[in-house]
Amino acid sequence: MIDLLVRLYDLPDSTDLYKEVEGKGVILRRARAFELHTVQEFVKHHFSPKWVSEVAVALSRQPIACFIATRDKKILGFACYDTTMKAFFGPTGVSEDARGLGLGKALLLKSLEALRDNGYAYGIIGGVGPKEFYFKACGAIEIPGSDPGVYGDILP
Repeated sequence: MIDLLVRLYDLPDSTDLYKEVEGKGVILRRARAFELHTVQEFVKHHFSPKWVSEVAVALSRQPIACFIATRDKKILGFACYDTTMKAFFGPTGVSEDARGLGLGKALLLKSLEALRDNGYAYGIIGGVGPKEFYFKACGAIEIPGSDPGVYGDILP
């Protein structure tokens, strides 16, 4: 799975997307340190044990490097950055029952904007699956020769 590069200084305007998501009763915000166990349980239940480890790293940062989408005090999705490597986006995921609400794109843009606000000109989306989503959502491009990139020799 190849890595992608994003020009953080040229991100699309996210204002309307955030308003649309809010109009669906969804709150987009940074996770809080005391919510670590809740976010980890969500990720463990819906995604990967390896991602649980990355969530722990993201929530140990100051400021916390994990955004969540919530509705009615329930997590619908999450996105981390600066966890696997500096300037990396991910992991990220939205629960199956919340897909199609624009949360994946909103969480992606929140994270990429945070990377930009931290002073990065470029962000990396590591080991992507749905490349076309990232091409369209944020103008990402492939980084030639980046498979497996930093993801070689992964322990079980």
